[in-house]
Amino acid sequence: MRFDLKSGATKCITEDIKNNSMSVGKYSIVNPNEGYPMPKHHKITVKVVSPRGNNYHYGDRVESGTFAFTAAEAGGYMTCFWAAEHKPLMTFSIDFDWKTGVAARDWSKVAKKGQVEAMVLEFKKMYDTVTSIHDEMFYLREREEEMQQLNRETHSKMTTFSFFSLLFCLLVAAVQLWHLKAFFERKKLL
Repeated sequence: MRFDLKSGATKCITEDIKNNSMSVGKYSIVNPNEGYPMPKHHKITVKVVSPRGNNYHYGDRVESGTFAFTAAEAGGYMTCFWAAEHKPLMTFSIDFDWKTGVAARDWSKVAKKGQVEAMVLEFKKMYDTVTSIHDEMFYLREREEEMQQLNRETHSKMTTFSFFSLLFCLLVAAVQLWHLKAFFERKKLL
């Protein structure tokens, strides 16, 4: 993907990654003057952070870079790009490629290592894809169970709250009736 980043600004991209999934990223600033060296002030700072705030990658004032890690926890991993303040205001175009799970694996190297036939390589790709889908289904089932439990808890709390609200309204109505009765008796209307 390619996106623009203004100097002095920040842009963050989030990817939902499963536990124990591999993640590979590559980023680079697009040279505005193709055929010439990159201007020296074309630098960005890049940081990759886990859902709990653990730092997985940090590149300070770089033109390009890569990162790779295996996710220790499931959730939204965030990659943030910062461009230093610059006068006049500048816009950087950044190429960013972030792959996770089966897509992060370099299949060309697997084929070269084992000198395997094309069909065996395709089979490995399909097997890994099926395994990834299988793991994703179990992950989604766990998430669904968590959401159902949260739904049941919320329903229970709302039922309790509704009951106490109704009880409170009835109590207030009884106090008002008692007060009105006492008032009318004092005024000798009843």
